[in-house]
Amino acid sequence: MMCKGWSFWQGYVVLFALAVVVKAESPYRFFDWNVTYGDIFPLGVRQQGILINGQFPGPDIYSVTNDNLIINVQNNLDEPFLLSWNGLQQRRNSYENGVYGTTCPIPPGKNFTYILQVKDQIGSFFYFPSLAFHKAAGGFGGIRVLSRPRIPVPFTDPAGDFTLLIGDWFKNDHRQLKAMLDGGHKLPFPDGILINGHGPNGASFTVEQGKTYRFMISNVGLQNSLNFRIQGHKMKLVEVEGTHTVQTIYESLDVHVGQSYSVLVTMDQAAQDFYIVASTRFTDNILSTTATLHYSNSNKAVSGPIPAGPTDQIDWSLNQARSIRTNLTASGPRPNPQGSYHYGLINITRTIKLVSSAAQVNGKQRYAVNSVSFVPTDTPLKLADYFKIGGVFRVGSIPDNPTGQNMYLDTSVMGADYRAFVEIVFENHENIVQTWHIDGYAFWVVGMNGGVWTPDSREEYCWCKRQQQQASAECLFSKSRDL
Repeated sequence: MMCKGWSFWQGYVVLFALAVVVKAESPYRFFDWNVTYGDIFPLGVRQQGILINGQFPGPDIYSVTNDNLIINVQNNLDEPFLLSWNGLQQRRNSYENGVYGTTCPIPPGKNFTYILQVKDQIGSFFYFPSLAFHKAAGGFGGIRVLSRPRIPVPFTDPAGDFTLLIGDWFKNDHRQLKAMLDGGHKLPFPDGILINGHGPNGASFTVEQGKTYRFMISNVGLQNSLNFRIQGHKMKLVEVEGTHTVQTIYESLDVHVGQSYSVLVTMDQAAQDFYIVASTRFTDNILSTTATLHYSNSNKAVSGPIPAGPTDQIDWSLNQARSIRTNLTASGPRPNPQGSYHYGLINITRTIKLVSSAAQVNGKQRYAVNSVSFVPTDTPLKLADYFKIGGVFRVGSIPDNPTGQNMYLDTSVMGADYRAFVEIVFENHENIVQTWHIDGYAFWVVGMNGGVWTPDSREEYCWCKRQQQQASAECLFSKSRDL
């Protein structure tokens, strides 16, 4: 099934994916969440937001590798609700992931208990509501999976951690936005950018001079890529969605919808306050917002112009993405180095090419993959499969390659062999950034470029170059969940 999350421009991205199964008994962490509506004022006007335990954004989930997470969700909205756990791998339990098609929505006034395990995972992720444009009203929050104490981490423990949830925001409520699409219109330009649920100058992070802190940055917005930067400070990238990276210094980072980064920032400037900035990328009008980095001994408020960032430079962003490399000598969730897997020997058994498109069908704005625009069934696909209910869906209802047909509606289901390695090519011919999420799977990004993918494009894959040139083991693009 196709879901959403990393981003790419007009061109293609290739990845290799593998599903695995692991069973283990580890510590349990219990969460009891009450989902309600409530008044929020992120852009200075009253809006109806979705709160979790009265919070907007929702509470962070703190966990350690292999922990079992028991999350009881009580839906006190007046409509069905689901939560998806962006980046957490689902090993033969995709029904826990909370997207339409795998799980029954939680009816109003009812509850559902998610049972998840962060098996062999570390890193920064987030959760979000997946139905009815609820994400445009809130209901999202951060997820942190820390390494076990005996597993070495390739950097000194920071003095503290901060979660930064950045994203575009609309003053229209989620029902109005959904109605726009149903009326055949695309989403308008957002009204603002939020940092941790706050508009301009609303969020503040207090630090001590001379110490180093980790910032876990996630783009939880609807459609806009954002550039993130901190006035007067450089960021050392150390992790991308569960994979330690080669530690590269950046002055700013493009964070596309669904992506999560961990950066280390050293407070090495004079004792004053500094701007934290997020601004839109690839838009005619540049929308930005600020938060405050507050030194605890500061004697000066933020001052000077807001630091500028890149605007519409696509190559700049592509080159930055290519610069992110897996740290193959560092331990991951286990003590063995992340590069101990011989990825150059992967036996690819199938190539799938997915091309996105946009059009109107029956007067509604629709989006499709290989000409098929997904429509849900009354019975979730996983339940129909488990109980062998016929006639609900058809495996193979979406082709492996684009057909050139006009867009049509279907419950698109693609079959795959368990434990097979699959080469997946994404092509975007639209004039906007497209965001994908490979729900519950781990994968390796091996290539990206402009234009149309062909089999000859494999010669540009990073691991192919490594074999040909005997290059460093750092060649593999960072593993991620979002493409």
